[in-house]
Amino acid sequence: MKIAYVTTYDAQTLGPHMWRSGYYIAKALQAHGCSITYIGPLEQKYVAYTRTKSFFYRFFHRKRYLYSREPCVLKAYAQQAAHRIPEDVDVVVSPGTIPIAFLESKKPIVFWADATFAGMVGFFPEFSNLCHETLRNGNVAEQRALDACRLAIYSSDWAAKTARDCYEVDEAKISVIPFGANIDSECSVDEVEQVIEERPTDVCKLIWVGIDWLRKGGDIAIAVAKELNDSGLRAELTIVGCEPKTRTSLPSYIKTVGYINTATSQGLETMSTLYRTSHFLILPTRADCEPNVLREANAFGVPSIATDIGGLRTVIQDGVNGFLVPAHATPQEYCDYISYQYCAYDEYKKLALSSFRKYRLVHNWRVAGNKVKDVLAEILEEVK
Repeated sequence: MKIAYVTTYDAQTLGPHMWRSGYYIAKALQAHGCSITYIGPLEQKYVAYTRTKSFFYRFFHRKRYLYSREPCVLKAYAQQAAHRIPEDVDVVVSPGTIPIAFLESKKPIVFWADATFAGMVGFFPEFSNLCHETLRNGNVAEQRALDACRLAIYSSDWAAKTARDCYEVDEAKISVIPFGANIDSECSVDEVEQVIEERPTDVCKLIWVGIDWLRKGGDIAIAVAKELNDSGLRAELTIVGCEPKTRTSLPSYIKTVGYINTATSQGLETMSTLYRTSHFLILPTRADCEPNVLREANAFGVPSIATDIGGLRTVIQDGVNGFLVPAHATPQEYCDYISYQYCAYDEYKKLALSSFRKYRLVHNWRVAGNKVKDVLAEILEEVK
């Protein structure tokens, strides 16, 4: 199967954190025998024009304008892609709607995304207070992508639901296939069992991973660690990805690591060690699609405690690979679950191993890539 893989960025190398799933999608399909022709990066056109518009809306209307949904920008992406797609490919695949919203192709188009435009509006800070023009353009582009595609694959039930609720789309076009973990873990069940056994029983080790401190709930994670220690349960919290935004000095039980580039062998080893030695990943996120760190933690037998928002329910199954708390849960609610699991340590070990099994059965790129390859094969059979 020959695939034209269309991205606005360079998907052949591990780049910024937000684009890593695009890299792994292509690799997953390649691992199952698909031939990938990379169509990207694509050049952003009309830079001066969109910058002027952004300035206008920001200073005169106090609104946010997104160049990424500007029709002339999207049409330029589509034109570049159309010129570069070989005639002998079987299908066009993209990890999002932006590069294919205005793409005209005789080949079937499929995208695999973690959200719809409508799902992000008012949910993510960068999609809040949008100007009317961006709202209109974004929804028009999303609808065009849904109209043009043969199949819209979403990585969560939440994303699929927003497509059904907010756009006109044939139900038969929508599929849900979760992403895999953006970290390579070749651990066996025996190895993970050993890792779990080696975790300390005299201190509960929590890990928080994120780049956006407030959106990912870093402040809540600190409050949870404090409350655990105040209650008499010794706990440590390791903060990975950014520096805490706090005006007070951090207590000794808070450790900061900073950003770790897992695209390097050294960074991958450091991150893997942090996961292996942690009891729980805590992510009290305020806005998310279905953060990859949940799957990464599960890959090392680490259960996740996170907020029940966005698409997280597709990743975390209560009592199987973690626990989700309500969006406005207090730190005490996190503490109650952590304390219960940690103090019944045999039950914790079962949960940790179950988390790894969930990763092995569902949340890895081998499984995800195989499912997408199969649905692509079905599409090609239909269009013969």
